[in-house]
Amino acid sequence: MSTSAQNPAIPTLDLNDGRPIPQLGLGIYAMKGQEGVDAIVGAIDSGYRLLDTAVNYENEREVGEAVANSPVERSELFVTSKIPGRHHGFDEAIASTEESLARLGLDYLDLHLIHWPNPSVGKYIDTWRGLIELRERGLVKSIGVSNFTEAMLAELIEVTGVTPAVNQVELHPYFPQEKLIEFHRSVGVQTEAWSPLYRDQGLFDEAPIAEAAAAHGVEAAQVVLRWHIEIGSLPIPKSANPERQRSNADVFGFHLTPAEVAAISGLERGRMKDRDPLTHEEM
Repeated sequence: MSTSAQNPAIPTLDLNDGRPIPQLGLGIYAMKGQEGVDAIVGAIDSGYRLLDTAVNYENEREVGEAVANSPVERSELFVTSKIPGRHHGFDEAIASTEESLARLGLDYLDLHLIHWPNPSVGKYIDTWRGLIELRERGLVKSIGVSNFTEAMLAELIEVTGVTPAVNQVELHPYFPQEKLIEFHRSVGVQTEAWSPLYRDQGLFDEAPIAEAAAAHGVEAAQVVLRWHIEIGSLPIPKSANPERQRSNADVFGFHLTPAEVAAISGLERGRMKDRDPLTHEEM
């Protein structure tokens, strides 16, 4: 682990391709219009460098505008987007990425993911080959997937010989995904978490989280985000609130005890909604 000179508050991890990725990022789902641009610029000002968008979020233009409006150099930012299900396929993935770059107004993406595997369509391997080609062309620096199962990851690696740098999945104390994280570690894939805070919904009131927050003198959300860091998950919490953005990023000055981590993981009860990648598909 290293700490970026540009942003000492958020350390970086090295991906399997040797590129550094911030250890915590900003989820940008539903941030639209000028309000969205302002929220993203504010997050960059607060120290965020990893910005996570997707074609299906319909806000790549806002992200591009925020990048253009920020005093932070483009090279210091880590912009992620995702290929939607309707763009699966080798040629389609390349065209989709070129369209994303045009909307973002950028020359390259730092990380590009296949958003959902959509197994009934049967094209995620062709899509992955498209991402490999895009990386070779320099349009994408790192390539990965989202919502892929262990078996799907193993298939991609076996068929193409290229291991995804990242698998972004639903992961929070109610769904800690311990077996998947273990598999990711064994093959060199970085675990990234969407909905890392479970959108609260009572999570922050759970005793292990409330007790850890009191013990460390921090917010419940900070405890949950620190739990992600401790288990090897890279969280991308979404917030447009400047104060909350700053609080969410301020989780590198304390550690949870192994007992606290275990108690929080013990809250496991399942997914937020029925979004099993074997059956849930998004186009």
